[in-house]
Amino acid sequence: MAKLSLNRTEIIGNLGKDCELRYTAGGTPRGEFTVAASRSFKKGNEWQEETEWFNVVLWGDEAERLSESLLKGQPVYVEGRMQTRNWDGNDGVKHYRTELVANVVHLMVKPPKRDTSPAQSQEETDDLPFE
Repeated sequence: MAKLSLNRTEIIGNLGKDCELRYTAGGTPRGEFTVAASRSFKKGNEWQEETEWFNVVLWGDEAERLSESLLKGQPVYVEGRMQTRNWDGNDGVKHYRTELVANVVHLMVKPPKRDTSPAQSQEETDDLPFE
């Protein structure tokens, strides 16, 4: 009889930092960012808020495509699986890191449009103290 298991996580929250895009030694794109998801609950007669921080990893073409749009403070939906890695540090101590390995990332609002018009670019370069 096959064992049943499920490793699926969905979160909605705000980006805690801009996505950092790096490449593995083999050239595979890897994006990394954090998401803060909060919940409210009543303790006695007062409402409390608790925030959980998630380390998120996004691989491949999606990481390259989304890296410039994933900016600190933006609300996002992330779906994926939880994974815990471990390694031995230089000091001989074993380190652990739990990450949400994303396979779906959706911005909950339209990303801010960056003005790349030639007029804007010329204005920016006019302020430079050298040429």
